[in-house]
Amino acid sequence: MKLVLTNCVLLLITCITLAQTNDPEKSKAYFISGQKKFNVAQYKTAIEEFTLAIQADSTNTNAWIRRGFTKGMVKDFDGEMGDYTQVIAIDPEHKWAYISRGSARNRTGDYANAMEDFNKAIALDPKEAEAFNNRGFTKKLSGDLEGACADWKISKKLGNDEAKIILKNNHCR
Repeated sequence: MKLVLTNCVLLLITCITLAQTNDPEKSKAYFISGQKKFNVAQYKTAIEEFTLAIQADSTNTNAWIRRGFTKGMVKDFDGEMGDYTQVIAIDPEHKWAYISRGSARNRTGDYANAMEDFNKAIALDPKEAEAFNNRGFTKKLSGDLEGACADWKISKKLGNDEAKIILKNNHCR
């Protein structure tokens, strides 16, 4: 029993130490490793590597974003949204965190908050085609096809090639 307790204490000390480190180079190495695991669909291991990257540098927004995206791949939408929310806490003007969180909220049926996220992303960058494209889907899912078509038209005008297909498939005029 004493050995088990000692190991638990050592593990706790290790976790506290990792949480307090600020090592951008170590974080970058874990991030790259996580990307490699993600690229071969080893999502659980990728999440672990991105977590280590975050522990090495808690301000590494790229690691938070990629871990969130990877959590979405394994359908951990609450974890995904939590990671994007953390990015926003670190950098309130990170438009991709809003776009990504809005997309995750769409997948959970939280259209009102998804709309807020896309609106915030558009306010931060009115020329971001992806924000208009995704807001269009939120509007469609909310029953506003006319509003969706308007957003997809803006997205197309801003250079989103996919929007042309979306407009045609949704019979937008």
